[in-house]
Amino acid sequence: MRQAEELDVRLAERLAELRVERGWSLDELAHRAAISRSTLSRLERGEISPTAALLNKLCAVYERTMSRLLAEVESEPPQLVRAEGQKVWRDEESGFVRRSVSPPHPGLRGEVVEGVLRPGADIVYEAPPVPGLEQHIWALEGTVEITANGRAHTLESGDCLRFRLWGASRFRCPGPDPVRYALLIVLP
Repeated sequence: MRQAEELDVRLAERLAELRVERGWSLDELAHRAAISRSTLSRLERGEISPTAALLNKLCAVYERTMSRLLAEVESEPPQLVRAEGQKVWRDEESGFVRRSVSPPHPGLRGEVVEGVLRPGADIVYEAPPVPGLEQHIWALEGTVEITANGRAHTLESGDCLRFRLWGASRFRCPGPDPVRYALLIVLP
């Protein structure tokens, strides 16, 4: 089994565990997350891989960052995270590639993620997984349009946007080239 498939299986199992831990039925979770019951069922059985938007909705319901959820399905990350050991997750549907450069670690509130969006990619997150989440977004290559808390910003290579996220957010790559950025996340 490929590494990505193993991660999807463990992620499906963890999502089912989180729902059961809260004593929620699939119907209850569907209502809370605004995701269809059938999609949740298929996701928990590992029949489908989640999109970034779907995972964001579930992370908001479970009050976790996406990185923290993904870290829960991995073994304890080492202090030194070698490039070849950094987990990569792809959402082919939205054109988003996410590398966990410095994954969540017990006792630490911050993490570092590398994101790559293909031209035309447009991802909307309805709410932060944790209200007040501090984010620093550093555009490394290309252009990205980011809307956070109702304000739109265009970042060019080298620019950095920082904020605490309380509302919806949007990441859009206007092209013509892909955008690569570093996202530094700090829990409140």
